[in-house]
Amino acid sequence: MAYSSFGKFGNALAKVVRQLGRRPNCISQRGFYGYSQEPFHPITNKAPEWKSADEAVSVIASNNRVFIHGCAATPTLLLEAMARHGQKSKLKDVETIHIHIEGPAPHTKPENAGIFRDNSLFIGANCREAVNDGRADSTPIFLGEIPLLFRRKILPLDVALLQVTPPDEHGFCSLGPSVDCTRAAIQNAKYIVAQVNKNQPRTFGDGLVHMSHLDVMVEADFPLPEPKRGPPSEVETQIGKLIAENLVVDGATLQMGIGSIPDAVLAQLKNHKDLGIHSEMFSDGIIPLVECGAITNANKKLQTGKIVSSFAYGTKALYSFMNNNPLIVMCDLSFTNSEAMICQNPKVTAINSCIEVDVSGQVVSDSIGTRMFSGFGGQVDFIRGAALSLDGLGKPILAMPSVTPKGISKIVPYIKQGAGVVTTRAHAHYIVTEHGIAYLFGKTLRQRAHALIKIAHPDHREELEKEAFKRLKCMPSA
Repeated sequence: MAYSSFGKFGNALAKVVRQLGRRPNCISQRGFYGYSQEPFHPITNKAPEWKSADEAVSVIASNNRVFIHGCAATPTLLLEAMARHGQKSKLKDVETIHIHIEGPAPHTKPENAGIFRDNSLFIGANCREAVNDGRADSTPIFLGEIPLLFRRKILPLDVALLQVTPPDEHGFCSLGPSVDCTRAAIQNAKYIVAQVNKNQPRTFGDGLVHMSHLDVMVEADFPLPEPKRGPPSEVETQIGKLIAENLVVDGATLQMGIGSIPDAVLAQLKNHKDLGIHSEMFSDGIIPLVECGAITNANKKLQTGKIVSSFAYGTKALYSFMNNNPLIVMCDLSFTNSEAMICQNPKVTAINSCIEVDVSGQVVSDSIGTRMFSGFGGQVDFIRGAALSLDGLGKPILAMPSVTPKGISKIVPYIKQGAGVVTTRAHAHYIVTEHGIAYLFGKTLRQRAHALIKIAHPDHREELEKEAFKRLKCMPSA
């Protein structure tokens, strides 16, 4: 690999590599006493080797645990090579672990059963079938606690597969749009393979890694994945308006979960002032709010003036907006999703989606009955952080359409058998549908049922009232 392919930084990079020196890499050389685990710290006498994707993943052996960089930074080239290596080398029982990844995820296909066993810490669409068919696993965990799995050696990592930007003139690569739990993986994996993609945006914050911490680098050149979402539906737009007009105030610090409803809320906020962003993720919806001056981050207590997040997923326009933009700070999940950090910002307003809510306020967000759909994500981290806001003005919000596409009520007497409660009824404060807002905090079971039935679809309210009476042995009322 010629460093000249990195343009103006090529000669400087070559000099950095000469200064670092080169020595053979093997999976056993990474150890606590060998050098600092801090990715910002350049390691003397060590530089990565350039290899093909197939050569790079050949280090993976049976019974290894392999971390995969997630979301927009999914190292697709390395995953394809890993799947080929698994079959060619007749590997067995390789565990792969990650948050939501993008792309075809070939290691999860039926023909790779027995070779790889995937473990999703948050399930994406490409892993859902394998999980629900029993060929892959999922681990229920709060997003903010995932780094602890690696830092406490609960899940020791043999290999980490990453995607990074080309190194700069000082030898630093960037994790780009996905810092999340990847920094913790880098600090604790025995061997690190990095796919170097010049299309990845360079971001600031916790995601800078000196190239001397990488064992192998693989050249790649392809666009980052983009979500396939259309404009918000009429129902989603109405939910967005209700939240924007009634619950989001000027000066609020916003967190948005994944989905079209948080995006619909952002679309309604152009007339707001001095909004701030401290979130585990964001997408394209923030760009027009920055451009029109609605987002200034001026009142935030932490990282004043900056957009703080842990990962981002959106269109090419978003990645271009993020590239070399000091306005944006991408941080480790242990910071972004810490309740102790979240609660310090003003008027924390956490906006997340859910799948089903029973009449007592139990919230299902990761499953549809026994069928696993996603994961805990950062919902509870931010619901709790908003509720604990030091200024007493936080708003934990959960939103969903009142019915499924088939017309089935999403407000129910009982959650479906096998469904998992992500947000407990004690954590639930605001529940929003297109029919209104239910405030549950401090309400009795009877009062909660009444408030939730009022925002259910009109076609289902009478039946819900009857079923709530059977459950509670009294009539729902305010």
